[in-house]
Amino acid sequence: MQHAKDDLQVRWLKLRIKLKETYSIKPDMDGVLFLIGVQELGSGKQVYTKEQKQDLMHIAVCTVLMQSGFYMLEGYDEEGWPHFKQLKALPSFNLFEQENFLKDHVLLYFEQFFLNDN
Repeated sequence: MQHAKDDLQVRWLKLRIKLKETYSIKPDMDGVLFLIGVQELGSGKQVYTKEQKQDLMHIAVCTVLMQSGFYMLEGYDEEGWPHFKQLKALPSFNLFEQENFLKDHVLLYFEQFFLNDN
């Protein structure tokens, strides 16, 4: 099991390095989720309020967990923000396991963009 966790951490580090090359920042988990949220919203680079940043990270979590059937996109509000419906309960994890669960889904999300072009 240790090998799988090591592999996840290596893949996560490679993603952060790739994001540093692309965006000139090496984001932590919150930063990565923020980038995904901005990508999904399609609003581009702008100044966001603290509440909007939290909403963007929520969009990211829902988006990456849609891959495993935890959420589905319900639609968009009048401002173009996506809204999601939770389809099944998230597994009960401790904080470390939860972060690895999210990392794995984030990596799957980014594979469609640029992880496979090493």
